[in-house]
Amino acid sequence: MTSMAPPAPLPPAESSDERLGAHLRGLRKARGLTLTQLAEAADLSHPFLSQLERGLARPSMASLERLARALGTSRVELIAGSEPPRAEQDCRPSFVAAGEGVIGPYAEGTARLLAEGPRRFEPLEFTGSNGAPGDHYVHDEDEFLTVLEGAIVISFGPFGERSLTVGDSVYCRSGTPHRWHSPDGSTYRLLIVKEVVHGDGAAV
Repeated sequence: MTSMAPPAPLPPAESSDERLGAHLRGLRKARGLTLTQLAEAADLSHPFLSQLERGLARPSMASLERLARALGTSRVELIAGSEPPRAEQDCRPSFVAAGEGVIGPYAEGTARLLAEGPRRFEPLEFTGSNGAPGDHYVHDEDEFLTVLEGAIVISFGPFGERSLTVGDSVYCRSGTPHRWHSPDGSTYRLLIVKEVVHGDGAAV
């Protein structure tokens, strides 16, 4: 009787730290930044950032926030980058129930990620009440937002500003500086949709 060869061992699954590191590396390369440049922009040491990208260290929430701002993204999107992946060919719909999804700081408020698994865009529900504009954000991905509740004043740096109320929308092209705030400090909700940057640095 011919003996069968044992099955080949499966490759070890990536840890959440390794997935986060790969996501950070992809974003950094998409921005055209070296390790040294990103470390300086985020006020982190070069060796520590190198360990983060290799999944050998875990960032604090403060470090993650500094990295997010330096990369023109948000802490919640970085955290989402550490989610276990689903195969690209898996065409099953994915569902996120009300109140679920990755939730965390985003700009001057809080965002909830409205999708999981492989995706070509990042849909977010943003809630804020900031009466001050905060910093302008500039990133390489296009971004769309629409007002679900309340009102905002959105600024585009040298392109001026615009008041938006429920049902109003705006599409920001890559590289457009933008920030928003409540005109009277009231709570507002936005639906934000951004392109996804993959671990290889490509936006699709």
